[in-house]
Amino acid sequence: MSTFPITDKTEITRLPKRGVYDVDTVHAILDEALVCTVAFTLEGQPFQIPTGFCRIDNKLYIHGSVGSFYMRELQQKKLPVCISATLLDGMVLARSAFHHSVNYRSVVMFSEPELITNKDELYTALEVFTNKMCPGRWDDVRKPTEGEWKATMVLGFEIKETSAKVRVGPPKDDEEDYDLNVWAGIQPLKLERKTLIADPGLKAGVPVPPYLL
Repeated sequence: MSTFPITDKTEITRLPKRGVYDVDTVHAILDEALVCTVAFTLEGQPFQIPTGFCRIDNKLYIHGSVGSFYMRELQQKKLPVCISATLLDGMVLARSAFHHSVNYRSVVMFSEPELITNKDELYTALEVFTNKMCPGRWDDVRKPTEGEWKATMVLGFEIKETSAKVRVGPPKDDEEDYDLNVWAGIQPLKLERKTLIADPGLKAGVPVPPYLL
């Protein structure tokens, strides 16, 4: 099992047993999460931007308009970033208020932005991103025009200095509280795709594609 190196920034010091550094776990969390947060400091002011993303091999990609202020600043000034993603798996309901918690899987990584200019890498990143958000969608839609490609900026971040933190299992109560008449356990949580809502302007007769059923 390959692991990421533990550094001063990635070492889990609070409840270290929850720290996970293996590459497969980090990649799996990033592949399941749909949104990450990109944090950076610009001229002494901290910023935190939520955005969609995808992973290819050991690189994380985000994209946006070439007119995006924060993306231009990241790229032009090579600002170091902290990127995080979290999956909530359940509410952990303890017998005492103090010991309530959540079951979760999270990743925090530190990296620097790289402007993606290679057309093949650009194309692949947008294809993977689209299919991550909606599996099968890329082959069904009109592909970007040359003008749309020119209007799109893609930044890549090497996944090199990173760690995951994971909590699983039931609540951990104080020994004397186990006799309380209070229900305790886990309320599972999951992200669920619901019933489709058609665009009011949808052309008549266009069927729902199989990948959405």
